[in-house]
Amino acid sequence: MSRGGARQLLNEAAVAAFAEATDLRYPPLLDDFGTEEARAILAEAEVLITGWGCPPVDAPVLAAAPRLRAIVHAAGTVRLHVTEACWERGILVSSAAAANALPVAEYTLAMILLANKRVLGISADYGRGRERRNWAAEGEVLGNYGRTVGILGASLIGRRVLELLRPFDLRPLLHDPFVSPEEAAALGAESVGLRELFERSDVVSLHVPLLPSTRGMVNRELLSAMRAGATLINTARGAVLDQDALAEFAAAGRVSAVLDVTEPEVLPPGHPLWDCENVLISPHIAGSVGNEVQRLAEYAAAEAARYAAGEPFAYPVLPSRRDLTA
Repeated sequence: MSRGGARQLLNEAAVAAFAEATDLRYPPLLDDFGTEEARAILAEAEVLITGWGCPPVDAPVLAAAPRLRAIVHAAGTVRLHVTEACWERGILVSSAAAANALPVAEYTLAMILLANKRVLGISADYGRGRERRNWAAEGEVLGNYGRTVGILGASLIGRRVLELLRPFDLRPLLHDPFVSPEEAAALGAESVGLRELFERSDVVSLHVPLLPSTRGMVNRELLSAMRAGATLINTARGAVLDQDALAEFAAAGRVSAVLDVTEPEVLPPGHPLWDCENVLISPHIAGSVGNEVQRLAEYAAAEAARYAAGEPFAYPVLPSRRDLTA
């Protein structure tokens, strides 16, 4: 992993947990597989514990690691470092994506509840007028009771959001072409078509991975189908959304938005979304940050212990599903 990733992840407790589960070779930290020191360690390694910033584990790396049998990733997606050569060799792969799903789902839940209270718009009005008004009497539809929430994508995060929504008096909808109506019902949601999701929802939350088929998926047509005053939440990837179209609708006051991800990761200073009072842009903090990173280390250490005990991973990444891990 990168040195920055290691500073966040590998505190004393995490290192102790990994050392208890394995014959741990740390330090040194490997952030470059091409060094003489790295090649000496790879020659003996059976398991790689990886994190943010891990270099690709490609064919040359695998050639230097004849004993390697497993990769335990203490983060979410493995697509940036687990290469096709790993799958061809049959390397077992685990990911802490389930651990990272929880803070994203918590962030999403908080924003759904705040969106239905119209917190962004009302706070801006309140700050300008600095006097009490009855916004509900002025036609604002306020509150969470009976509101409809659309979840686009039954990913790990999308499923966790649906789980967190259960205690609330909300009506969840789900669109995912790989989920049957019966499975959607079991998740606590009504299965609907893609356009219907946008037409019926007071809040739409995006939880799809970035693939060629999902790039630009949430386009002008879908945004135009949203109810007046509805809110779009994106914690997935910025490129799944037509941001220029969203900026037009937001500037016109037709929709609001909460964006934790954008394309590019930091929007240009002159992008119109920065100036929309009804758009909240956070700097990709929905996922594990601060003390939440320790949950990733705990999941990874538990997976390493399972491997050492000859048990299957609890959170395996299967070749058939690797592209669906956002």
